[in-house]
Amino acid sequence: MDLSLPVVDGWEATRRIKANAGLHSIPIIALTAHAMRGDAEKAKECGCDDYLSKPLDEDLLFEKLMQFLGESPRR
Repeated sequence: MDLSLPVVDGWEATRRIKANAGLHSIPIIALTAHAMRGDAEKAKECGCDDYLSKPLDEDLLFEKLMQFLGESPRR
């Protein structure tokens, strides 16, 4: 979830998704290029399951995705 989305930012979009009974179990990884102190904690409070800052480490993103899919990363 890009936290800097136009119109409805990623913080609010995450809150809305997690408040929806049909969607709340979908894992959300917050992504931002404007990382500020406390953003990771704020992301968790909003319902994000994890937090990554840009520039994005593709290997780390892959590991996180595999964790949420319940699989071991393949190398």
